[in-house]
Amino acid sequence: MNHVPTLDIRRYDSDRVAFVAELGAAYREFGFCGITGHGIDPGLIDGAYDAFRRFFALPAEVKMKYHVPGSGGARGYTPFKVETARDSLYPDLKEFWHIGRELPDDSPYRAEMPPNLWPAEVPGFRECGYALYQALDALGTRVLRALALHIGLPEDFFDDKTDAGNSILRPIHYPPIETPDIPNVRAGAHEDINFITLLVGASAAGLELLTREGEWLPVNTEGDTIVVNIGDMLQRLTNHVYPSTTHRVVNPPGVEARKPRYSIPFFLHPNPDVVLDPLPSCITRDNPRRYQVPITAHEYLQQRLREIRLI
Repeated sequence: MNHVPTLDIRRYDSDRVAFVAELGAAYREFGFCGITGHGIDPGLIDGAYDAFRRFFALPAEVKMKYHVPGSGGARGYTPFKVETARDSLYPDLKEFWHIGRELPDDSPYRAEMPPNLWPAEVPGFRECGYALYQALDALGTRVLRALALHIGLPEDFFDDKTDAGNSILRPIHYPPIETPDIPNVRAGAHEDINFITLLVGASAAGLELLTREGEWLPVNTEGDTIVVNIGDMLQRLTNHVYPSTTHRVVNPPGVEARKPRYSIPFFLHPNPDVVLDPLPSCITRDNPRRYQVPITAHEYLQQRLREIRLI
């Protein structure tokens, strides 16, 4: 197979055994799968994209009002050429915004998860942005239930480990590329940090994953497909049964490069105190334990944010 499979998640209810087997096989092979039939309102997605485009079109000095230096970009705005893929010499060609989970003031995770910022200049940003956050959070929970079954765990194994997760919705703007000789790409080759990432449409081609054979494979989607991929935290927890695949966003050729690109990934994280120690069900004679020292999700996140120069 030379393409990432796309599966209809409604089969989880109508054809569960086969769906779980096919989904698990896709992730074991690619670390990626397309998900359709998710039921997220296209109008919500379009409304969110519209609000995010309007924000990124604001003058730089207005956007910088929402930049919080020293916060690692945890909330609000991060300007161009700040985030840098691990081991890359060049920063990514993108600006982005972070929406996080709304927590009650007495939450034990308040210290790790600050309140959201909302741009007053963009009507609808908060309403569409957080509604999309909640929809993708719910879809991610459904995907994790199928992934749990595939490795012999109870269906609800991940539910109480992600219900207050430090998950992030990240609207991204990649600007038009005016000079063809720039050394960096829109997003350098990297692996995601979190449990799973859900990517809601992208306005242009460019996403590619690195296959086991060492070749770059374009990830192309149609219709309402949401691309869902494994992150490093879930790879670690499952002892690499679910691989976190290297991927990148390349600069498109010709006139396409001179168009902006927008995308909205949702990074689903575990709760900050979840311990990322390989699950016993994922340790076998053929796949011995790969990690000896336990680490919490929060500690791991801080370590990785330093590597990509966000803190």
